[in-house]
Amino acid sequence: MYSLGVAEVNPDVLGLLSHATQERLRDLLEKLTVIAHHHNISYMDDWRNVQTSDTRSQLKFLEQLEKVEKQRREEEERETLLRIAKSRSSSEDPEQLRLKQRAKEMQQLELAQMEHRDANLAALAALGPRKRKPLESSGSGTNKVLGLRAQRTAQRVPTRVTFRDLIFCMEQDRALRRSLTLYHAFLR
Repeated sequence: MYSLGVAEVNPDVLGLLSHATQERLRDLLEKLTVIAHHHNISYMDDWRNVQTSDTRSQLKFLEQLEKVEKQRREEEERETLLRIAKSRSSSEDPEQLRLKQRAKEMQQLELAQMEHRDANLAALAALGPRKRKPLESSGSGTNKVLGLRAQRTAQRVPTRVTFRDLIFCMEQDRALRRSLTLYHAFLR
């Protein structure tokens, strides 16, 4: 303090400075809290929100189309290989022999898959049906569920403030907008 030329500070000045600092910090924290709460807002539930396209369902539909097309091609290939394998041609063409061998391999693979599927079904049948927990028939069970929901909503969820929120708050604040602190924050 002596370097600034101040020899003595009145306790009233310290109190006033303390209150001003406290109010300034409270104001900044309130702004940060409001900014951080905007992350949690879901605009999808707003009645003014109109969905123009659903990309996820469109992609799912295209994937299903590709899957059906692939299955159709595989089925055609399998049928042609089976037709070639069943044909009794007298010529010993190496290409025909290769196709017959491939058809036999495909038949063996399908047989192995069917056996595997049958074994899985038999194992599931041996385990028995899936047991479900019986629901409480009394009305008190539903009250417990409603009570738990009310407790969850009553509990306060801590707000997570990120560094980007702080930078945004500093950009909006008139005193901090052109500060060296904001510049250093941008460099981080």
